[in-house]
Amino acid sequence: MAPPPAASLAVSDVNGKRELRLAGRLDAYSIAGVWPDARAALDAAPNLAVLIETSRVEYCDGGGIAMLVDLLRQPRGPETQASVIGLRPQFRTLLDQFDPAALRARPEEHAERLHTVAEIGRAALIVGRDMHMQIAFIGETGAALWFAITHPHRIRWKDVWYTCEQVGVNALPIVALISFLLGIILAFQSAVPMRQFGAEIFVADLVGLSILRELGPLMTAILLAGRSGAAFAAEIGTMKVNEELNALTTMGLDPVRFLVVTRIIAALLMMPLLCIFADLIGILGGALTMLSFNIPIGAFLHEVDSMVDVKDLLAGLAKAPVFAILIAGIGCLRGLQTQTGASAVGISATRAVVSGIILLVVVDGIYAFVYYLLDI
Repeated sequence: MAPPPAASLAVSDVNGKRELRLAGRLDAYSIAGVWPDARAALDAAPNLAVLIETSRVEYCDGGGIAMLVDLLRQPRGPETQASVIGLRPQFRTLLDQFDPAALRARPEEHAERLHTVAEIGRAALIVGRDMHMQIAFIGETGAALWFAITHPHRIRWKDVWYTCEQVGVNALPIVALISFLLGIILAFQSAVPMRQFGAEIFVADLVGLSILRELGPLMTAILLAGRSGAAFAAEIGTMKVNEELNALTTMGLDPVRFLVVTRIIAALLMMPLLCIFADLIGILGGALTMLSFNIPIGAFLHEVDSMVDVKDLLAGLAKAPVFAILIAGIGCLRGLQTQTGASAVGISATRAVVSGIILLVVVDGIYAFVYYLLDI
């Protein structure tokens, strides 16, 4: 049995037209020998109409169709367009599925510079769309959390405990390091001027109040925003780029209830515990620092106990649930807003960290103002 004929190409000029006669098999293996020659023959006659004659083509698969589409999509003048003639009906059906004109490379268009009013309007439109998405996300998340509260057996607790490990346990080393250094720095910076008045012992009051009420919860929240908030945005953003969120929706699963709720619950469970841990390590750092100023650890802790009470501890812990919702919610929101492209996930993670830290500082300022009004 004779082997099937390979692809062949013959080029000729007839009646002011360039004719490319293809024959044999146009498959993924044989077109490599004729595709470059066909492109060269096409480019060599920019002022001639081109006929691609295929009546002697015995077989054509996806590779052959790709070659024909590539020849047809090359930019040419209205009178010199390429066309395929003589193709068998079963192969023509494959070719007709593609629009070569839509696949042509478009020249780069320089963006027209908008007027100032148009720029302001476009910026306002972008802000409006972002606010609309945020409000919709808050509503969806609130409804999903209420459903989780009323139906706790429907919560995916395995995912919650896994996220708790990522958010809480794995964050202990960095939280301990930053809190310890914060206590050391705060004690050193305050002890140096107070030593001029022989009031080094009152450094304990400053360290205890500032860490319990303010710095412990805020620094822990900022660390989680840079660590867990970015991770949430990257995880969900990668799922969106890979079309996994669309797959969840196709299977009838709500992405907010399936992905966001578990992360918010984990953050709510871990944030208060991390705050308490950061408070203890920060006070310990201040106590160890005061040893160099001849203040025993027992005296330091006794002074802290005499100045700090449960109200100060609760004032700091009251911020933890709000901080947790902000960190997890913003991270998940930025992940759901991920666009397509190689840098989309990185952009979402960056936006999650920046917007999260800004909102944390704003909310902490609101808490400080409210505590001042309530004399807490």
